[in-house]
Amino acid sequence: MKLKKQVTVCGGAIFCVAVFSLYLMLDRVQHDPARRQNGGGNFPRSQISVLQNRIEQLEQLLEENHQIISHIKDSVLELTDTGAVSPSGQLPFRSANGSWVLPFDGRPTFLSVKPQDCQFAQGHRGQTDLQMLDIYSLLKFDNVDGGVWKQGFEITYEPGEWDSEPLQVFVVPHSHNDPGWVKTFDKYYTDQTQHILNNMLVKLTEDPRRKFIWSEISYFAKWWESSDTHKQEAMRKLILGGQLEMVTGGWVMTDEANSHYFAMIDQLIEGHQWLEKNLGVTPRSGWAVDPFGHSATMPYLLKRANLTSMLIQRVHYSIKKHFSSSRSLEFMWRQAWDTSSNTDIFCHMMPFYSYDVPHTCGPDPKICCQFDFKRLPGGRVNCPWKVPPRAIVDANVAERAHLLLDQYRKKSKLFRSKVVLVPLGDDFRYDKALEWDQQFLNYQKLFDYMNSHPEMHVQAQFGTLTDYFSAVYKASGVPQGFRPPGYPVLSGDFFAYADREDHYWSGYYTSRPFYKTLDRVLESHLRGAEILFSLAVAHARHAGMEGRYPTSDYTLLTDARRTVALFQHHDAIAGTAKENVVIDYGNRLLHSLQGLKRVIINAAHFLVMKNKDVYRFYQTEPFLETDDRRATQDSLPQRTLIELDQSGPRYLVLFNPVEQDRLCVVTVLVNSARVRLLTEDGQTLPVQLSAQWSTATQMSAEVFQVCASFMVRLPALGLAVFHLYDSADSPMTLRSDTLLRLSDRGLTVHNVEPLPLRSQAADPLPFYVSTQSLTLGFSGTTGLLESIRRKDSPQEVKVQMQFVTYGTRSSKDKSGAYLFLPDGKAKPYSQKGPPVVRVVEGPLFSEVVAFYQHFQQTVRIHNVPGADGLSLDVTIMVDIREQSNKELAMRLVTDIQSDDTFYTDLNGFQMQPRRHFLKLPLQANFYPMPSQAYIQDSQYRLTLHSAQALGVTSLESGQLEVILDRRLMQDDNRGLGQGLKDNKKTANRFRFLLERRSIGNKVVDSGPISFPSLLSHMTSAILNHEVLALPVLPKKRGIPPLHTFAPLKAAVPCDFHLLNLRSIQHQQDTNSPSSYTALILHRKALDCGLETINPGFNCTTTEGQLTVSSLFRNLDLQLLQPVSLSLMYSSPPLGNDSSVSLEPMEISAFRLRLR
Repeated sequence: MKLKKQVTVCGGAIFCVAVFSLYLMLDRVQHDPARRQNGGGNFPRSQISVLQNRIEQLEQLLEENHQIISHIKDSVLELTDTGAVSPSGQLPFRSANGSWVLPFDGRPTFLSVKPQDCQFAQGHRGQTDLQMLDIYSLLKFDNVDGGVWKQGFEITYEPGEWDSEPLQVFVVPHSHNDPGWVKTFDKYYTDQTQHILNNMLVKLTEDPRRKFIWSEISYFAKWWESSDTHKQEAMRKLILGGQLEMVTGGWVMTDEANSHYFAMIDQLIEGHQWLEKNLGVTPRSGWAVDPFGHSATMPYLLKRANLTSMLIQRVHYSIKKHFSSSRSLEFMWRQAWDTSSNTDIFCHMMPFYSYDVPHTCGPDPKICCQFDFKRLPGGRVNCPWKVPPRAIVDANVAERAHLLLDQYRKKSKLFRSKVVLVPLGDDFRYDKALEWDQQFLNYQKLFDYMNSHPEMHVQAQFGTLTDYFSAVYKASGVPQGFRPPGYPVLSGDFFAYADREDHYWSGYYTSRPFYKTLDRVLESHLRGAEILFSLAVAHARHAGMEGRYPTSDYTLLTDARRTVALFQHHDAIAGTAKENVVIDYGNRLLHSLQGLKRVIINAAHFLVMKNKDVYRFYQTEPFLETDDRRATQDSLPQRTLIELDQSGPRYLVLFNPVEQDRLCVVTVLVNSARVRLLTEDGQTLPVQLSAQWSTATQMSAEVFQVCASFMVRLPALGLAVFHLYDSADSPMTLRSDTLLRLSDRGLTVHNVEPLPLRSQAADPLPFYVSTQSLTLGFSGTTGLLESIRRKDSPQEVKVQMQFVTYGTRSSKDKSGAYLFLPDGKAKPYSQKGPPVVRVVEGPLFSEVVAFYQHFQQTVRIHNVPGADGLSLDVTIMVDIREQSNKELAMRLVTDIQSDDTFYTDLNGFQMQPRRHFLKLPLQANFYPMPSQAYIQDSQYRLTLHSAQALGVTSLESGQLEVILDRRLMQDDNRGLGQGLKDNKKTANRFRFLLERRSIGNKVVDSGPISFPSLLSHMTSAILNHEVLALPVLPKKRGIPPLHTFAPLKAAVPCDFHLLNLRSIQHQQDTNSPSSYTALILHRKALDCGLETINPGFNCTTTEGQLTVSSLFRNLDLQLLQPVSLSLMYSSPPLGNDSSVSLEPMEISAFRLRLR
């Protein structure tokens, strides 16, 4: 009888919702301004077009309505199918088949992806001349001895080749300044960099023919800020006069393997904004001589920042040789997904081993070294080839000039133009006045001789990088940045890098994973703080309360931007700096993280106040607490304990940094098992209580602490308010069921009342945990994951987790911070006894924790509808401090028939197909994985999402393998002078997502492109941008009324990612924000060939259209101006009501004024 009543009530609800939805639909078609056409003359004139538009809108609304109804129907059927009738009439409860039934969410969701938004992933791409995956297939990688150019070949030329068109030589002096490596940033600055810049000022002024290039703005800004106005003016004059060029102009020369595109863009903005404000210069050319391999993301970002040309250096020696032999070292670098040539940027690849002087004048380092005049006899540096340089005098200038010209000519034979680039510098060069004289005076004598002898057919001079590129364009007869006739187009990337033999630089993809993780936590906090600060300041302006809001927090944002930017340096996030330098970076990261938590707390305080008139800010008396705390830079975070008592509620503010509504499980730490959780409007939510553990088998008993987990729906980019009570048992508060599977009978099990704990002897049979979406199988012996079954599929898919270890070679060359040189295939991880396995089950989440000597595996699944419940939340806590020369890897073994193909991301921005090549050594088949990797066949795709950059590979069909940490006892001879012995206890966090290809979509990606699904994009977002739980501190005078802050008026299309909402610096007062904000958007490309499941929020796509004026609630948009990616170049403002349009994969920036 009770069941019939429930079905009747639900049936009635469906009817009511249907009627109400249709009413709303008609109302929206009539009145919704966001669905009208853009302003600006695009409105269709004919009535037929108007009618057609209305019909299309109606069709879409009907589709949305249909999805809402079917969602309700499914929920009702689920209730009836499972025999889900609660004996007490209360929810949640456990049904007859063991699954938990939760209160109905009440807000059904729909998914409406337009077919047009799926076409990009399926579209045809024009073939580029050079596709890097094809080149890998083609090359032998055989390392034949090339003579004086060891890794190349003999270069010959005819003496008369330059008779009609003389060779133009640009010698470009440079000094590569690492912002931290063997010394800290500050120590390098004090010891060397400040002297380089001071000497530059004097020495460039002495002769207007002298040129120099500078790259790292972090150092330049530090010098500028400590210099007087006289020095600043002199430096500005050199730059504006073209003697000194700022190349790339980023805060650092970023690593390209491990950096996330959010941070790569942010460090570029930080450098460019500094240059614009202080010097008024705009960089034209990119210079990247030291990153250990090059990503295809970098040319895209430089192009979007309006740079016209770029240079790269560290590329596999076999690829350099191949490109040299076909004169393809200069090319247009195009994105693999580009359907036209919009992303093309001109790129120069340096041909030889290094960027130092012996490897830049030509193919013979023995000769080139003789023209590095810092190495003149009597100095501290000499030439390893045993022939020292000689000072240029009248007696030897002819012989020396001809010897050098021979090298220049040979080098020029590798390129298509008769213009040759010769960098002149090395790490921290030109720090003494003597070297400036040695290099510039001797070279000027050589140039004067060459240029005064027309029979040599050469024009040689000092130049900047842009001088060189301009000459190439001019010689080819094309404007700056355009493709010279006959030059090839390339797509793909340049990983993995090898500088000689089988020395692959694939170790640094994982080195020091603790800091790679901390970097991403800081990035997520920076993005969250930027967004909340910008919104809080705009709302304060709107309310006329500008003076009362702490805009001085802007200095904390600037500090954090610069810390994140500094850490993108290619020896910082790479994990390749000395131990004391790593500590310096760590302290900076922690200091900035604490500052950002303050910015977030202060913004949240203002935004959740119901009555802004009672808002008061006290610097010494924060309104909210942080979600967690870190004792030191190298310790793991500890959750903040929320102390409940009988006197009244504690308030909790939850911040959702994702641009979509979010249905998820949130866990906080409380001091009472009698927890009751209410929403702002008084609705009680289900809570699952689980223990804090001090050891594998003992619950924490020092101070009573319990984890309270609850399912919440949070507004996009919003702050939701909840009330926590210590009250008598609520039927909505349930305790987890915990089982310890023990093999050792001697272990003591300690539980804390009232949390139940059972133990049993482990047996070899598999065991299972389930939610409404997933069933996971685990090995009874190892406690590790064995299989995944999705609720909608009868098939159990093998996904077996294994742990393996690599050693290093016994020969002289061993693995170190940079290099991965394993001693053969991996060996299975083994330990003496079997692990303790803890199984926790409950209504909101279930988890399995397996405890091993050097790691513990936690696999958790959430029992919620939508994205949060469709993937496995996996944490591997790693501690290999007892190991010696070992690397620990996690391997996933499946039945997916992926053959030799797998996919890894580049910088969290795009996917790059990879192939496992048997002709290459094992270490050459590892690639960077900043955020995800997947394997697939015609039925399934398994994606490994990562919250930190690590090295990944697929060595067999159906496998994915990721290196979790590496402990190496020796240096690998690349200049660091240390091994990796400062390992920390590190939490590596992942999400595993198993997706099924939909019927009729059996085509597996072929060729150079592949894209994640919509669900995969969401999964990445929820892993990388965790909800922040901020408790309101108790106040003696009571807490003023609070309310939920939902900043968005309209939903952001679900293929858009709001990359940043960044307050722009005030022109005069650098410590406060201007009235402008930069909105940076990325439209993601989707693979729609995988089954789409209810995402847990209303998801629609709009063919790339977004109306910015209808985006923010209670704010007026007073300016909408498209700008370049680093905000330096502005286009004319758009009408405030205009909608902006982005192509798939496009990143665009806009200057807004909101108030």
